[in-house]
Amino acid sequence: MDHRKPYFFVGIGGSGMMPLAMILAGQGATVAGSDRSLDQARLPAKFDDLRRRGVALFPQDGSGIVSADQIVVASAAIEATVADMVAAEVVGAERMTRPELLSALFNAAPQSIGVAGTSGKSTVTGMIGWMLHALGRDPTVMNGAVMKNFATPDAPFASALVGEGGTFVSEVDESDGSIALYRPHIAVLNNVSLDHKSLEELRALFGGFIARAATAVVNLDNEEGAALAMALPPGRLLTFAIEGEADLVARGIEAAPFGSSFELVERGGVPVRVTLAVPGRHNVANALAAIGAVRASGVELADAVRAIAGFAGLKRRFELVGEAGGVAVIDDFGHNPDKIAATLDTLHTFPGRLLLLFQPHGYGPLKVMRAELVAMFAAKLAADDLLVLPDPVYQGGTVAREVTSADIVRDVAVTGAAALHIPDRAAAAAHLVAQARPGDRIVVMGARDDTLSLLAADMVERLRG
Repeated sequence: MDHRKPYFFVGIGGSGMMPLAMILAGQGATVAGSDRSLDQARLPAKFDDLRRRGVALFPQDGSGIVSADQIVVASAAIEATVADMVAAEVVGAERMTRPELLSALFNAAPQSIGVAGTSGKSTVTGMIGWMLHALGRDPTVMNGAVMKNFATPDAPFASALVGEGGTFVSEVDESDGSIALYRPHIAVLNNVSLDHKSLEELRALFGGFIARAATAVVNLDNEEGAALAMALPPGRLLTFAIEGEADLVARGIEAAPFGSSFELVERGGVPVRVTLAVPGRHNVANALAAIGAVRASGVELADAVRAIAGFAGLKRRFELVGEAGGVAVIDDFGHNPDKIAATLDTLHTFPGRLLLLFQPHGYGPLKVMRAELVAMFAAKLAADDLLVLPDPVYQGGTVAREVTSADIVRDVAVTGAAALHIPDRAAAAAHLVAQARPGDRIVVMGARDDTLSLLAADMVERLRG
C-alpha cells in the first residue's frame, strides 16, 4: 500500500492496535498515536518501544490530530466522545477502523494467510510466522500477542514482524464481525465455539471466511468447524485432527509439563515425529493448523516439522513466570470457556493443586458466557482447586453491569467447587499467595489487560519474600 498520508492511532497501546502501528512504521509510514494507558502512566515500557520505532505519542486530548491530511484509526473501545475523535471531526480527518486498515494491508499482499477461530488464533499465527521466518520466507506477521521468538531486550513487545517476502500472516477477529472484510488466499479455521457472538452468527462469519479462500485449513475435531468444511469442494480443503481421519493427523501424543511430542501422519504417509516447546493437547491441534497452513503455502513437510520445533511460544500463553517456595506461577490468556478448559486440562495432566485468579475481560462477555463459564468451571476444577475472581477489567467508558464476578462465583459455588469473589485484584492475588503451599500452581488468567503480567511477576516476588 502507498502510505502517503500520516496515520494517527487512537488507543495505540491496544493488543490489536500496537502491532498494526508497528507494521505501518516498519513499512515507512508516518505513525503517531494516543492511549489512555499512556495518560495514566500504565505500562511505560510498551510506549517506550513504540517511540523507539519512530512513533510519536500524544496525550489523548485531541492535541495530536490537527490536519485533514491525517488518517485517524480508532480501536473498537474508543467512543465518539473521546477528545481525539472530536478533534478528527472538527478538522475533517479521514477515519478508519482498525479492521478496515488491517484488511486493506492483508488483502493487498501477494499471499495472505488468515487465522480464525474462537481459540488459538494468536498461537497458530505465531507458529506460522515463525516457521516461514525460520525457512527464509521473510513474512509480515500481525499478531495479538508478543511472539517470544522475535522479542529482544530492545523490542520486548514483538507482536508484529515486518518482512519483505510477500506473505502476510494475520489473526482475524470475529468478535466485531470484521472477519467479513478479509479475502485470504489461505484460511485457517481452528475451532468455533461460543464467545462474543451467538453460534448462528459465528457460523455465518466463519463459513463466509473459509468460502472466500483458495485453500481452507479446518479442524475436523471441532464439530462446528467440520460442519462448515462440508460446504467446501474437497480440492479447496486441507483438514486436520487428533487420532481421527484427516489430511494431517496427530497420534501418540506424549505430554511434558512445558512441551509435547507426537507422530504426524500426512494423508496416510509415513509417520513423522513432531516436537513442540509448548504444552497441551490444544497446542498439538494448533501445530496441526499451522503446519497445514504452511504446507498450503508450499513448504515441504520435513521443513515445517523441523521449523516448528523452534517455536518458543507467546507471552501470556501458559507462560511460566517463575517459581518460589515450591510454587509455580503461570500467566495465561485464558478468558473464555474453551481457552480456560484447555489450560486446566493441561495442568491437571500433572500433580499439584491449582489456585486460579481469573479476571474477566468485561461485563458484556460475562453476560454472554455466564452459563458456559459456570459449567466449565464445575467440570474442570478439581476438588482441592481454588478459583478467585476479582471484578472485571474496566478501562473507562460506559458499560452495563448486568452480570458480575460475584454472580459467576455464586453460580460456581452452588456446583460444589471452591470459588471466591474478592473485588480488588491486588487483594485477590494476596489471598492466593497466602494460601499457596509447595506443589501448588498459581495461574493468572484474563484478557485485555497487560498489567496481569506485572501482577503475576509480583506474586512470584511475594512468594520469595
